[in-house]
Amino acid sequence: MTHLTLTKHHGLGNDFLVVVDPPVADLPRLARQLCDRRRGIGADGLLVSTDADGYDARMTLYNADGSVAEISGNGIRCFAQALAARRGHHEPQRILTGAGERVVTLSPTEDPTVIHAAVDMGEVAALDEPADWHRIGADPMRPVSHLSLGNPHTVVGVDDVAVVDLLALGQVVPYVNLEIVEPGPEPHAITMRVHERGAGITEACGSGACASAWAAHQWGLAVLVDDEILVHMDGGDARVRLHHPSPGRVTLVGPAQFIATISVEV
Repeated sequence: MTHLTLTKHHGLGNDFLVVVDPPVADLPRLARQLCDRRRGIGADGLLVSTDADGYDARMTLYNADGSVAEISGNGIRCFAQALAARRGHHEPQRILTGAGERVVTLSPTEDPTVIHAAVDMGEVAALDEPADWHRIGADPMRPVSHLSLGNPHTVVGVDDVAVVDLLALGQVVPYVNLEIVEPGPEPHAITMRVHERGAGITEACGSGACASAWAAHQWGLAVLVDDEILVHMDGGDARVRLHHPSPGRVTLVGPAQFIATISVEV
């Protein structure tokens, strides 16, 4: 048996386990074991921290099903909170991910378990539509954008996110993060639900919020206030700054909350 000490965090209900350099060969199996909500600890993903020259840390994300994802906007805030706790300060962090470098700026709050973080999420780029997209049967009059933030997203504009069978649609294209969005209720806001690749329906998705805000602004569904769009998700709200820090780039702003330190034998 191998002893591991992990921390658990969530970003708007999107929950992650963080472990530092685990001496385990089969990390996909470890992720499936730990993230199982009935037979393990339970989480949407496992974040593995290792050293990387020139960076504060390398973050590798294993989804709950053991697959590897390039980046998670909620996950990297949780990762940064864990790293800040180990370092004992809230200085900006340069983190290497599967999508490249991401810079995280941290702000403590009155609650010692909660930090706010702004993450430079990189450039938004167009993608080809995913395989089997035609099987979704989307109304051709609906706005659709296929976008990358280092990981793949498909954003679909709908009339009411509450009535869409998101699970059924997500299972048709399980290798893409599928977001459905409706405008409002505020002029500068959208409401979003997500089916995430490797995890299923989650309460929030940070990179999905960025893709959705970008698409919604392009479609004219939301106006910018201070260059930001507010994204309402099942787990809470995040802010997305468009064209920041330069044209084509986006910054995600939201909380991360520490839940517990956990010791396990695997």
